Amino acid sequence: MNDILTTVFGLCGGLAMFLFGMNSMSDALQKAAGARMKQILSYLTRNPIMGALAGALVTAVLQSSSATTVMVIGFVSAGLMSLPQAISVIFGANIGTTMTAQLMAFKISDYIYPIIFIGFMIYFVSKKERVKNIGMVIFSFGLLFEGIEIMGSVMKPLAGSAIFTDLMGKVTEIPALGIVLGAVMTLVVQSSSATIAVLQNFAAQAGPDGVTSIMGLTGAIPILLGDNIGTTITALLASVGQNKAAKRTALSHSLFNLSGSIVMAFLIRPFAAFITFISPKGNEVDVIARQIANAHTTFNIVCTLIWLPLIPLMVKIVTTIIRGDDKTARAACQPQYLDNRLIDQPVAAMYLVSQEIRRCAAYALDMLRSSKAVLAGDEELANQYDTNLDVVKQLRASIVDYTTRLLSRGGLTEMQSERTAGLLYVVNNIDRVTERTEEVTEVVRDLQATGKKLSEQASSELQHCYDVALKLFDRSLRSIQEGDAELARSITVDKKKMRKAQKKFNKAHLARVKAGECEPEMTAQYTAILYGLERMVDNCVSIAEEAMDGVRFVTLEPDVAKELAVENTQLPE
Repeated sequence: MNDILTTVFGLCGGLAMFLFGMNSMSDALQKAAGARMKQILSYLTRNPIMGALAGALVTAVLQSSSATTVMVIGFVSAGLMSLPQAISVIFGANIGTTMTAQLMAFKISDYIYPIIFIGFMIYFVSKKERVKNIGMVIFSFGLLFEGIEIMGSVMKPLAGSAIFTDLMGKVTEIPALGIVLGAVMTLVVQSSSATIAVLQNFAAQAGPDGVTSIMGLTGAIPILLGDNIGTTITALLASVGQNKAAKRTALSHSLFNLSGSIVMAFLIRPFAAFITFISPKGNEVDVIARQIANAHTTFNIVCTLIWLPLIPLMVKIVTTIIRGDDKTARAACQPQYLDNRLIDQPVAAMYLVSQEIRRCAAYALDMLRSSKAVLAGDEELANQYDTNLDVVKQLRASIVDYTTRLLSRGGLTEMQSERTAGLLYVVNNIDRVTERTEEVTEVVRDLQATGKKLSEQASSELQHCYDVALKLFDRSLRSIQEGDAELARSITVDKKKMRKAQKKFNKAHLARVKAGECEPEMTAQYTAILYGLERMVDNCVSIAEEAMDGVRFVTLEPDVAKELAVENTQLPE
């Protein structure tokens, strides 16, 4: 009983160290990659081949095909990727995840502790963030291999167990049993990389002759195929509650692995012979870990090469299985892009935050236009005002909550933290603009409720200031979208023109009051509207200052997203 407990606890402890090392290495790789991660993601939507390559690279960094697939499902659900684009990325992700198995196949037992020590010293001594991240990658890499060594050492006694020897014999004779075993293992651990590492270690245990593997490559391949099937369950679970496009994306992942596994189940022996031919030669126990890694990589590359030109067929299959269009649309006040499952992937999460802020800003612009319509007496546009106000308030609250949690996770680099904090400041200033708009609109409505009207000249002056505020708000948003510091600087110059215009219009109003052209009682409302519009411009300057400090929206597309355009208005001199 003690031997059994020792084996179970050792296996669990080794697996825990392996998963911790893999997750830590993923976090450190993402931080070390920094801007390069954004460059890799920018290839996701270009064409199927580039999408597959990007999917492989992203998965190599994230150390998880499930993480990549969940990210893609999030993008599809938000309408940021099309189904064919997502499918190509998922194909690549299946290749990328095999890199972990290739790493596991290296024999570095004698170097694990030096690697751990070197990684720790680099992390502990260095003051530069990038070097510290590299140190953490090396340290986590060592922990990962130490976990594998622990699992291998506790599994050695199993090689002499008649029960396990008999079980492995049945797996070799009945491939379906191995496929089910592999799928169940991956479902329990929720990591195909971990189960393959366990498989590599167990397969490396010698049989009675001390030379051949306890299970052999033909026994390992069915379990390997089951691992590939089991890893798709994570994607299917991630699609629950998502729109039909997201569900089709998850289904394509399952069909990709399932179809390949079914075909390969009938070709195990010739496939094993091919893998043996292309792998290093030697005693089976010494080379089987590499053979399993090569089988994993070869299987996914072949499946990708077959399915890549057949993406339209895959799209047709999944749309046939999951029929119809999405009938329920999200309410405008609900976040369209923010996805809690991607909050541990900084670049993807910052991209989603940028998309949601852009959407919030569009509503704020419409709200300002509606406020101008209230002054002009345009009831049709004025009716949109209250709706937009509620949308902006709720979107702002959702963005602030999501961004705060993103910052508190501690997974951001120093530069990413600064940019995310800048985006938080931008969305708060957008909210301030809506507050100023609300204040000005209330003054306009109170004035209209009295039954009194501004003179034609006074109304024209206020309309002009509205146009200026709209223009500068648009410019400030475009400076953040494009990272255009020069455009941002022009806003500070035009703000001075706005202040001069305010003084000029106030004097003109007082002159009209003195001449009896305007009622003195309307002076308070007139100046309050002017003052409110000027305060909006102050918020526009604050947004522009963030652009001058290097803050900008995170974009994955090669071209900047569509600008939020308003009419070109001449500023008063």
